[in-house]
Amino acid sequence: MAQPHILIVEDEAAQREVLRYNLESESFRVSMAEDGERALDSIAEDRPDVIVLDWMLPHVSGIEVCRQVKARSATRDIAVIMLSARSEDMDKVRGLETGADDYVAKPYSVNELMARVRAQLRRVRPTTVGQVLTFDDISLDGETHRVTRSGKTLKLGPTEFRLLATLMEKPGRVYSRDQLLDLVWGRDIYVDTRTVDVHVGRLRKVLTAHGGPDPLRTVRGAGYALG
Repeated sequence: MAQPHILIVEDEAAQREVLRYNLESESFRVSMAEDGERALDSIAEDRPDVIVLDWMLPHVSGIEVCRQVKARSATRDIAVIMLSARSEDMDKVRGLETGADDYVAKPYSVNELMARVRAQLRRVRPTTVGQVLTFDDISLDGETHRVTRSGKTLKLGPTEFRLLATLMEKPGRVYSRDQLLDLVWGRDIYVDTRTVDVHVGRLRKVLTAHGGPDPLRTVRGAGYALG
């Protein structure tokens, strides 16, 4: 699995650096933007798992960035944590109604914010924080890297494990080959899209080695899904 990717959108440079340092110390991949316009460009180019988003931003406000992220099917499941010096209940309600998944009032405790980021990651990328995923009779433990089907241990290579983990995080969701390349191999590594087909084939072989139906679905012209 690719490292969890966090986008910090904050116009105060000192705040950005504090957040970047703390997030990178937990082995997260971090991108930064200092205004709403650049944030939207960054999200389109390199989709994050969680956005830590300041309300008051130059050019495009945090509320508008959140609204656009949640309005698009390709980005609506990105977790958004809104930061604001406005602590009034009505502002919090407005932020959450726009689609924000969490709301943190400034000044905030960095430790608390890190806990909120981890909580959102448990929801959107559960295996990256060591949770056990299950789908029908398949179980995947993100911490011990153990996979079983009907109680029998399956021996998966590291790429097949990451591929299965990615598909198990969102059963039923169809991933294109390019999306799987980004999530499983990483954006910085060049791999031919046909490599995805090879590894899906290997994964299918292991998953069905002890019997049971093939849980992987090929969607012609679109990609692959689990279930």
